Amino acid sequence: MDTEPFTIEALMFETAPRIIGPYIHERVVCRSYDARVVEVARRVGEAVREHLPDVTVEHVGSTSVPGCEGKGVVDLMIPVEPGQLEPVKALLDALGFQRQVPPAGHEPWPESRPMREGSLEHEGTRFNLHVHVIPADSPEVETQRRFRDRLCADPVLREAYVALKRDILSRGIMNSGDYSLAKDSFIRGVLDSFR
Repeated sequence: MDTEPFTIEALMFETAPRIIGPYIHERVVCRSYDARVVEVARRVGEAVREHLPDVTVEHVGSTSVPGCEGKGVVDLMIPVEPGQLEPVKALLDALGFQRQVPPAGHEPWPESRPMREGSLEHEGTRFNLHVHVIPADSPEVETQRRFRDRLCADPVLREAYVALKRDILSRGIMNSGDYSLAKDSFIRGVLDSFR
């Protein structure tokens, strides 16, 4: 039987409300932007900060960019300082987040930089969530912010990104891991052009 190891952190959050439901594994499609994602992200951030007030929760990814089409998964980033990783993971577990189940052929994020998944019901719709817990000194933190901010600031760039997503899907790439990899060179190009 697979059980989580007992930790002091787990005891700290045993009264946390279990607001997160199971992640819904779906075929990748390009969905229209849904403005309700802002409130979904806010609710999760508020639930985390209620128990860990010194932790920052940031909305990143396509759903953080008004008008940007995408998978519709609400991506959140938690940059963690030394000593915060284990309490954050324990709180996410207590809220109901699950360990990542990677798509076939892909490795999960390591537990030193974990990704948790789950869903939250809001206004009659269940929204999938990815929470990326990243060491605060990792360059990835700034990369996530810069890419989000570039897309927010440049509608032409945002349209090019959406066109790329549609093209990837039109080529039959439906596995979420392969879909993400297919966008990688575009993202790197955007970031390199604004150094």
